[in-house]
Formats: sequence, C-alpha cells, structure tokens
Amino acid sequence: MLRTTLVIGAMLLSSSLWADVPGSQDLPILPRLNEAKIVSYQQAAEQERRYPQGAISRISGKLRYERDVLASGALTRLTYELPASHSADEAFAAARTTLQEQGAHMLYWCVGRECGSSSLWANSVFANASLYGADDQQSYALLRLAAPQQDSLLALYSITRGNRRAYLHVEQLDSSSALGQILPTPATLQRQLKSQGQLQLFGQAEPTAEWVALLARSLNSDSTQRVALAGAKAEAWREALVAQRVRASRLELDSQDAEGLLVKLLR
Repeated sequence: MLRTTLVIGAMLLSSSLWADVPGSQDLPILPRLNEAKIVSYQQAAEQERRYPQGAISRISGKLRYERDVLASGALTRLTYELPASHSADEAFAAARTTLQEQGAHMLYWCVGRECGSSSLWANSVFANASLYGADDQQSYALLRLAAPQQDSLLALYSITRGNRRAYLHVEQLDSSSALGQILPTPATLQRQLKSQGQLQLFGQAEPTAEWVALLARSLNSDSTQRVALAGAKAEAWREALVAQRVRASRLELDSQDAEGLLVKLLR
C-alpha cells in the first residue's frame, strides 16, 4: 500500500511539474511544438507596449531603442519551456515560418548579439527574468499579422539559458487603433532573402517611393547578390531600383506569377 501511494504521488508530482500554468492556452494563430509547456501566461484588456525594431541598449541608466513600434490594445503573452528534444532556434524558426505562411509581415528580425543584451530583453522589454541567457543564444522577431488582423502585432523571442533550458516567449497585441504603415528595416529584408532564398512583398504591386528606397538599401547592403523580380509590375520595380543605384546587371525579370513583388535570390 505504501509503495502504491508513493508511485501515485510521484506520478501526480511529475504531472504537475509538466502541466501548463492554470488557465493558460495557446494562441489560435500559433500552435505549439510537441511537449512544450506554458510556464507563464498573462492577459490584459488594454495595455501599451513598445516593441523594439532595432538593437536595444542602456545608456546613462535609460533604455535606448534604435527604432520601435508603440501600440495599445488587448495583450496576450505566454512563455513556453521547451523539451530537450527541441532547441530554442528550432522553436523560433517553426513559429516564424508558421506565421509567415499565414501572410504575416516581418517588421524586424535579429539574431544573437546583434539584438543587444539578453538581460535587457528579459528584464526591461518582457519583464520575465526566466528569459535571461547568453547574448549569442537569442533571437527576436516582430511581425504584423495579415488581414483581417492587420492591426495586430506578434512578438517572438527565444533564448537558451546557461543551464541549457530553452524558452520561447510569444506576445500578441491587438491594437485598439489602426497601426498605419510600418516599414521593416533593410537588414530584416536582407536576412529574409538570405535565409529563405526569396522575399515576398504582399500588397506591394506598385513600386512606391518608400518601398523602392527600402528595398534598394537592403539589396545594396550586399552588392554580390543577384536577384530575379516577379510580379505584374516587376519591370517597373526593376527600373525604380536601378534609379536608386542598384546595378542593372544584378536585377533579372522572372515570368512567374506572384502577388505583389517576389524577389528571388539567384546568388
């Protein structure tokens, strides 16, 4: 009887250790990795959040952002602890890919030390000390969801701590007012192009001045790249990019049908 009681007690303890935080749930837009558990969960009907769109630092005791997005609205934030079978990088990549496949727009993406200090992300940005780890073991992305949720932001942050435990933090902010135009950074476009082999600019059929200047800066950050442009207005985009000093020899036209503008990496 004693042995049976001890076994049952151990099973209940194991179950409680690996159970989600009571009352928590996954975001409908983002399924979790197998065996990940929710260790922190919060909801607020109205909250203001400032999301970095660049590296962060602390100067004279004040948190500094290279660039940021400020919005207020309904907020859901949750932190997953990942099983040993999944790394932080794997969880981050899976979440990012899932969101982009649903049409979410990448506004900012940084990896490792280029994000800044992990302690600042953990304690000052997300107010969650469990997210503190090595600076070279972090990733962060800020995305804008696709219509009809175009006024919602989703932030992803992954980290591996010194004890090798890995976490994925997720926040969805449904803005109470229209967000307006938010452009990604040139480095974010370049990272997407290099890592995914292509860059899909949904809703950017026409080459507007802001987007042409942004894409030109991104392409000119690596002058060895050659790309192919696809879409109904691909030729107009090519002419506009050449006018922004992107060498014509680096820009080819592709006959593939594409929504908006599709930029495909050739080299």
